[in-house]
Amino acid sequence: MFMAGGPDLFVVCNNCQSEVSPYITECPYCGQRLRKRAPKLDREGRPSEPLDVPRPVKPAPPQEPPAPSRRSRTRPQREPEYATGPKRPIATLALVFTSLILSIALRTGLLDWFLLIVDDVIGNEWWRILTASFVYPDIGYQVVALTAIMIFGSLLERRHGAWATLSVYLLGSLLGFGLVAATGTASLTGPYAAGGNAPALALLCAWALRDVRARRAGQRDDDYDMLGLTVAFVLLLALPAASLYAHVLAGAGGLLTGLLLGLALARTADR
Repeated sequence: MFMAGGPDLFVVCNNCQSEVSPYITECPYCGQRLRKRAPKLDREGRPSEPLDVPRPVKPAPPQEPPAPSRRSRTRPQREPEYATGPKRPIATLALVFTSLILSIALRTGLLDWFLLIVDDVIGNEWWRILTASFVYPDIGYQVVALTAIMIFGSLLERRHGAWATLSVYLLGSLLGFGLVAATGTASLTGPYAAGGNAPALALLCAWALRDVRARRAGQRDDDYDMLGLTVAFVLLLALPAASLYAHVLAGAGGLLTGLLLGLALARTADR
């Protein structure tokens, strides 16, 4: 409210930048406090004391974010590769595809039968100790053995890397079929030995030994995994009774290889 004949003087509110009367203590628009008390007026409506006009406050410049310290500049630690998701088991796939190709070539006559099958006596053809694990004259035997190699080879490769799968496969084959060649014994139903029962048992034991030891120590309780593992183990052990080419000593050599390498891998950190 302004008196007639009073001075036409306004002040600017620092909060909302509105022009308001100098005789009020609060801004009528935003409620900002303008003065501590209203000025005293004389008879003519003029202030008897100097106006306490609030001075506009200059806004502070925006503050820049503080520079990062040396600790914050350090690179974050790289997460392990398996934490981003399982990758393709390249080594396991290569072993399985090699077995499929050589087995098809053998059954179609592109490869000589006796160049790849380990007989009781191999003579100077020492390479049969290794190549025998890649050929399957029996389709049923091939399905069971390659399924086990694919499952447990992939699990072992994702835990330790391709080198572990290749090492267990090759050493299991060499020891298993080496025992067959050294002893000169025949299988249960025929004189030949071939297929992947030896490396399949080696891969199964090498992968499962750590979990079996942890379960016996009370650190794990996974009955379903142990049930499937037991079924696969018994099925691989029974292959010599169902196939003409699965040799008992080859499976025993693969089993021994898997146990020995499994003990060593159980003390090795995951990749």
